[in-house]
Amino acid sequence: MATLRRDGRVTALQRLGCAGLAGALSLSLTAPLELLTVLAQVGTWHCRRGLRDAGRSLCRTEGVRALWKGNLTACLRLCPYSALQLAASRRLVTLFMDELGHISHWRAIMAGSLAGMVATTVTYPSDVVKTRLIVQNRLEPSYQGILHAFCKIYHQEGLRALYRGVSPAILGAVPFSAGSFFVYISLDTIWQEPIVRFTPLQNFVNGCVAAAVAQTLSFPFETVKRKMQAQSPWLPHYGGVDVHFTGMADCFRQTVKHKGVLGLWKGITPSLLKIVPYFGVMFSTFEFCKRVCLYRNGYIQSPLNYKLTPGVDQSLHPQELRELKLLRRENFEPRKSALEN
Repeated sequence: MATLRRDGRVTALQRLGCAGLAGALSLSLTAPLELLTVLAQVGTWHCRRGLRDAGRSLCRTEGVRALWKGNLTACLRLCPYSALQLAASRRLVTLFMDELGHISHWRAIMAGSLAGMVATTVTYPSDVVKTRLIVQNRLEPSYQGILHAFCKIYHQEGLRALYRGVSPAILGAVPFSAGSFFVYISLDTIWQEPIVRFTPLQNFVNGCVAAAVAQTLSFPFETVKRKMQAQSPWLPHYGGVDVHFTGMADCFRQTVKHKGVLGLWKGITPSLLKIVPYFGVMFSTFEFCKRVCLYRNGYIQSPLNYKLTPGVDQSLHPQELRELKLLRRENFEPRKSALEN
């Protein structure tokens, strides 16, 4: 059993801002690897000679900026996705808790997965737009930008096109959750010590391993999702997809038939390579932003370290601490004026 704990010294808005900034920075730094993953999953002509040549040919034909195609869409999607996931997760965790306020590890992972499904479904159109922007030629674009892509897809292909591929996206959450849970329950055996004694470095390694296992298990669903998102009769070469299909099941069937079973894992290499830098940048940026918030809230002396401010009750929430400081200031001023008189 585990208890859900959050640092009460940081407000919900500050926590969301820290997560948004950390996520945007980590997405931007690993965007070239994400782009190569998507191109390999879709099966565009860039990847016929391998991922290294894919990056070179893309830079040669469309310029270095092409490595960041679709990144702005991913960053803009991050805030609503995180907000929805946080709200849904809080609600689900509350439902899954027992009367003592505890929740099992399996239920916590299930709550997180269901919250992810809710956020994925609501923000899914932006993921479709991201894929379309990635597979198009930047010098001869079918879409002039994010809003133009939304409007053009809606007018040409209808609302359903903005949700094409949502089924494998949701189904992929099942093996993803199973992989995460398998790694989590094995941590005690791997490290030969209780989970509660793990150091920050161990937790970072655990997160990377869990992400790698879960991503590998759910990758076939991710591949099918990308192919379904990219395929369109309105795009040159049907969006560059290497197989043609009529639905999710047929996409699985055609991919295995023409590309083999391993074709469902095409692009897994850059996807796994981005895990360590992605989580490394995210965790370090989040921790620094959190220290800045703690410093602004008055709990620590400097954002460069965790040295606590003397005389400050660390158990108080930010609003309570502000009210206490205001009360002390109001009591101090009458005493000061009385001494002056």
